[in-house]
Amino acid sequence: MANKIKIQMSIMMGVTLSLCLSFVGSFTSGNFTVGSFLVGFLESLLISLVIGYFVPMKLLEDKACEKAGITGKPLPCRALGSFISDLIYTPIITIFMVTINFVKIPAAHRPPYVLMLGKSMLISFVVAYLIVFLVADNYMKIILKRNGVGGPPEGGRPDMRNK
Repeated sequence: MANKIKIQMSIMMGVTLSLCLSFVGSFTSGNFTVGSFLVGFLESLLISLVIGYFVPMKLLEDKACEKAGITGKPLPCRALGSFISDLIYTPIITIFMVTINFVKIPAAHRPPYVLMLGKSMLISFVVAYLIVFLVADNYMKIILKRNGVGGPPEGGRPDMRNK
């Protein structure tokens, strides 16, 4: 069950992050086209899913909260967990995406790679952190409910009336 929940969370977060970061990347490049957005989205989604498959995010987030002494404090733990996720996903996705797009630009029109990467990295860190912070808990609640964890037991709520 835990693995199923992990996979569902990875897919939902991967789709959300990839969708948002692809939009942001396409718009900030100044060359938005539906085709470039869709290609960027699919590339980013593939990278996100690979990271999500191999990196035990919940375990890392829980250990970070424990080391910081904020276990049991929902908001600070969520903020730190979002930051940990951002530190893992964002650099990998951004480096891949910027490199892929850098190679696609004709040499005569390419900006310096470091400037292109720096701008994208800064924007991506902020956007990805906000997305993870705002949606991860809600996604987890939806996934847990869909899998019958933490909600009412199967068959509905128990009868609490005195018999």
